[in-house]
Amino acid sequence: MKTPLTLDPDRLFPVEPHVRDIARDLYASVADEPIISPHGHVDPRLLLDNEPFSDAANLFLTYDHYVFRLLNSAGVDLHELGVGKSDPVDPRAAWRIFCRNWRLFDGTSSGYWLTHELVTLFGIDCEPSEETADEIFDVIQAKLAQPEFRPRALFDSFPISFLATTDDPLDTLEHHAALAKDPSFSGRVVPTWRPDAYVNARKPEFRARVEALTASVNVPVDSVKGYLEALRASRARFIEHGAVSADFGVAHPLTVDLDDAELELLYRKAVNGSLNPSEADAFEGAMLLRFAGMSVDDGLVMTIHPGVFRNHHTESFANFGADTGHDIPVATEFTKALRPMLDKYGSNRDLHVVLFTLDETVYSREIAPLAGFYPSVFIGAPWWFIDAPDAIGRFRAATTETAGFSRASGFIDDTRAFLSIPARHDMSRRVDSSFLARYVAQGRLTLAAAEHWIKQLTVDQPKKVFKID
Repeated sequence: MKTPLTLDPDRLFPVEPHVRDIARDLYASVADEPIISPHGHVDPRLLLDNEPFSDAANLFLTYDHYVFRLLNSAGVDLHELGVGKSDPVDPRAAWRIFCRNWRLFDGTSSGYWLTHELVTLFGIDCEPSEETADEIFDVIQAKLAQPEFRPRALFDSFPISFLATTDDPLDTLEHHAALAKDPSFSGRVVPTWRPDAYVNARKPEFRARVEALTASVNVPVDSVKGYLEALRASRARFIEHGAVSADFGVAHPLTVDLDDAELELLYRKAVNGSLNPSEADAFEGAMLLRFAGMSVDDGLVMTIHPGVFRNHHTESFANFGADTGHDIPVATEFTKALRPMLDKYGSNRDLHVVLFTLDETVYSREIAPLAGFYPSVFIGAPWWFIDAPDAIGRFRAATTETAGFSRASGFIDDTRAFLSIPARHDMSRRVDSSFLARYVAQGRLTLAAAEHWIKQLTVDQPKKVFKID
């Protein structure tokens, strides 16, 4: 017998009737607001080319490492899904594997989003299973042939008003330029400057990356002055293409204040491949502080998201590559690590620094107190492993009493899975409505204040924090 697949209209709202009524009304006031997505990983070519999606497996499996990791944990061979470096596979066969393992996603944020997508976008009314896999695949396939399921049509229907991608400093940005000039596309899609590969001197490709960077502006590779000039020129080019932020995926949020001579010495060692581990830390920390100075000058928002042990499983990395499910959170420290940067720039109101973490213990201990004092610091939304209903509730509880609502960034979907964007933002709006409703019911917040803050958190905060006009 097929198991029905439905969405409760009151999902994620409080169980107590009075509080649920308040949450329902708060949510209704923002449910249809356009989506602002200031940090994510959707490829701009998806919208530029506007080609039909090929099949259900491509839509739901190809870009979603949340799905890969749980299937791998159950012993599924990711080669059979065509993950990463795997050879192409039969999409229907891959979809059958996914549906056969549907129960793995019960209770997870992935299962919540996937259900939302299947029901709201494709009208699927039965749960994926071995029995229903082919039927669901065929329904999705038929929908994908329709014009309203092309990427641009979906972009408009979600609706997305602002979408930021994540891009290499040497990217030509030709796809962004073409989208911006295309009169048939009314959306706003902007790049984000991500310099990690040009700063992480531990990587064997660092020298080649920096040579290409400095060559792009005809400066010598062996001088830190030329290196910094090339980085600034790259940032300026991104700003010309609409960028509002610079993204830093650092191992640890260390900042170090070095003078030009000290930085020159470390840089020369870096390009010669002779840095020891402590010197590599110092170089990366010095550069993070220099990037803050650049942001004071050019206005790019800094998003700093440390705390991930990337490519944890050697064999999986060799077989499938990066971003295929085997990145694992680690503990993070901000207070001491960021002090040099905040001592120098933290009181500058033109600098916006958004701090993300996968270590929930630092929300109340470090991030909220930092954001509650420094005008430049904002609290990044729960990210990656913790952009989930209960985790978002814990986040609000851990940060609000110290920093209030005004220091929060607004929701960040941070996804490659294009179709999941509305599901993620809808989830956030429901959880925030529930949190505010509880405060109202407890007499801690007036209804008028809750109505103000649900709109702020959904629309105005991300615009303010990310300097979106």
